[in-house]
Amino acid sequence: MSELVSTRIRNTAGKLGLPHLAETINEYTRRADEGKMGYLDFLDLVLSEELAVRDDRRFRQGLRLSKLPHHKTLDEYDFSFQPDLDPCKVKDLATLPFVDGKANAALLGPPGVGKTHIAVALAVAACRAGYSIYFTSLDDMVRNLKAAEAAGRLTNKLGTYLRPSVLVVDEVGYQPLERAEANLVFQVISKRYEKGSIILTSNKTFSEWGQVFGDEVLATAILDRLLHHCEVISINGPSYRLKNRLSAIERENDVA
Repeated sequence: MSELVSTRIRNTAGKLGLPHLAETINEYTRRADEGKMGYLDFLDLVLSEELAVRDDRRFRQGLRLSKLPHHKTLDEYDFSFQPDLDPCKVKDLATLPFVDGKANAALLGPPGVGKTHIAVALAVAACRAGYSIYFTSLDDMVRNLKAAEAAGRLTNKLGTYLRPSVLVVDEVGYQPLERAEANLVFQVISKRYEKGSIILTSNKTFSEWGQVFGDEVLATAILDRLLHHCEVISINGPSYRLKNRLSAIERENDVA
């Protein structure tokens, strides 16, 4: 390819919003020459590479906006430490049928068993698949909604939790809520019902949610909408954090 043609393609690619093509056209033509590609194969190469670059850019931007505390995947989860947890069930969830169906997923268990890790991993998989995601703890969501309500901006703030395809609500049950606070949570759950997915983690069984939300009737209404279409995974094994702490103590004792 002549330098004149190469320059024209780079300029055109830039105008079309294809900066990667503008930067790599010479590399594409080299690969085409080496592979003795026909016109259609060359076009397929360029379009496939551009799509991959665009998807990766969208994925990274989605993660930046998600507020996820980390970007761990299921490959980093130690299933061997939780022998009662079925890896197949969790990995099936990561294929996102519940997100496709605007259903929910609930991860229940005591602190430290990796509920948040799995919730984040599912959210990362959803982001990779093109879904918008947003992460919040229940306490942060309630605090932000209360502040918005006091400032007369509740409807606008609700949009933060209603717009994403997947909302991750972490640490449900760590702090009991007042009835007015629980009503704010109900509004989010109710408005997302069959319109978007929720992934939540909780250290409480569903039978204890009446205590969490300070009202049995309101808790039942929340659970009714949440569990109508919901995959539930219970993790009842030991704590990873305690395991790591005990290992550190043992190492310190060995050194001493």
